[in-house]
Amino acid sequence: MSSQELPLRVLSVSELCCSPVLQAPLEPDDALALATALKVLADPARLRLLSLIKAADGGRATTGVLADQVGLTQPTITHHLGALYEAGFLERERDGRQTWYWVKPDGLEAVRQLLDPSPARQTI
Repeated sequence: MSSQELPLRVLSVSELCCSPVLQAPLEPDDALALATALKVLADPARLRLLSLIKAADGGRATTGVLADQVGLTQPTITHHLGALYEAGFLERERDGRQTWYWVKPDGLEAVRQLLDPSPARQTI
């Protein structure tokens, strides 16, 4: 497998278990998972979707509502939400014909912790 090919299953960002990037070397699988997560977040539409979902009433939103707010088609929104879900940034639940999405705090926290150069603080 070349360095450009992705394995069949990339770790979700919330599955990362290594120390911050600036404190110790990343394991290859962790580096791939972090790079994939950052690529998912690097899209302006996806960042906007995360912020709209988080700001929505109850912190949950459906594809239709998001499509109206972002001005993209529902298939495009579904594609972006699927990428955010697969990367571990969203949770979802099917309710009849609608799918509800909400931000999964573990995913964003994992990225924050990996990029945080300060040593982990221990609570007593």
